[in-house]
Amino acid sequence: MVRIAILQPGYLPWLGFFEQMYVCDIFVVYDDVQYDKQGWRNRNRIKTGNGVQWVTVPVNFKFKECPLVNEVTIDNKINWKKKHFHSIKQNYSKAPFYKEYIDIFKEAYSRDWQYLIDIDLYFIKKLANCLGLNNKQIVRSSSLDVRGERVERLIALCKIFKADMFYEGAAGRNYIDGKHFEEYGIKVEFQDYKHPVYNQLHGDFIPYLSVIDLLFNHGAESHSYLINKKSMEATI
Repeated sequence: MVRIAILQPGYLPWLGFFEQMYVCDIFVVYDDVQYDKQGWRNRNRIKTGNGVQWVTVPVNFKFKECPLVNEVTIDNKINWKKKHFHSIKQNYSKAPFYKEYIDIFKEAYSRDWQYLIDIDLYFIKKLANCLGLNNKQIVRSSSLDVRGERVERLIALCKIFKADMFYEGAAGRNYIDGKHFEEYGIKVEFQDYKHPVYNQLHGDFIPYLSVIDLLFNHGAESHSYLINKKSMEATI
């Protein structure tokens, strides 16, 4: 069986994003679809002493242009890199594994980025390696000649990799009919991710943050938490 996941990229993605990568043989970064301004392509959440804080990459975007994800450029007139690095350093410097991972961010924020997709992919690949997912095949959909409407494109991507299992996020239940995929010998499985509970800084546990929160707090053990082989839920 060949299992595939097809996800739009995200900035410092949450645990469920990487769980889909863990479960699958092929991970397609869906970067040639229309950009959604209120989505997760350019932002995520970290934890601070005052609760949740958004870290957002400013982008050049106009609704009338309807750019694809891989066409969106970063608004570098704003000193966002310094701000993001400062936020991460300030809120995670006391985390147990801060020193182990902070150079990833120091390197990222020292570079010049023009396109949002490039920094998204940088972090996706770096964080995947930290989570022990460095053996996964990651492919950009824009590198493949696949056209058609939404569902037809997904099926075509599955067929390219001879995938017979499409592992879709929970939100896909709203628009994907598994019977349509079954006509092509592809079974659809929807993600039902059980978010683990783990030790965090700054008070009570908050779920659905960027995966960097887990990494800074648990280091190499993060893999076990990610795939729900380990959780503090039973002890809190």
